[in-house]
Amino acid sequence: MSDHSADLDARRAGTDDAETLARMLHDFNTEFDTPSPGPAVLVGRLQSLLAGPSTIAYLAGDPAAGFALVTLRSNVWYDGPVALLDELYVAPDRRGHGLGTAMIHLLIADAKEQGVSAIEINVDAGDVDAQRFYERHGFNGVNPDTGERAFYYSLEL
Repeated sequence: MSDHSADLDARRAGTDDAETLARMLHDFNTEFDTPSPGPAVLVGRLQSLLAGPSTIAYLAGDPAAGFALVTLRSNVWYDGPVALLDELYVAPDRRGHGLGTAMIHLLIADAKEQGVSAIEINVDAGDVDAQRFYERHGFNGVNPDTGERAFYYSLEL
């Protein structure tokens, strides 16, 4: 039996991790029947984005079996940037072993250290497992001022 403590270690990814991230991002989209431009296109995009200050990625597991992708933006309502957790994925055979939690904990610690004011996440209405996961880690799906359910709308251009 292997030591799973190292397996749970999450780390910040760099541009040299773009191929690993691209493969897992493609696998994520494939698993949930979402279009993907393919790993080759994603590698180039990830290398470019991760080289800048506004995109952060995390990997968890050894070998990596989970990733989180985060973008930062300024916001008129906060002094610091707002982080959007764009993607969080753990390979199906490694779910339920703490990899997602390890990445969320690292994201929150990094965000506090970097002066991030808020972390936002978009979750599908039917994805109750993801909702429970995020709520377990302190995220809230309702407006704290009104108690009303939060909604996310988008328009692709």
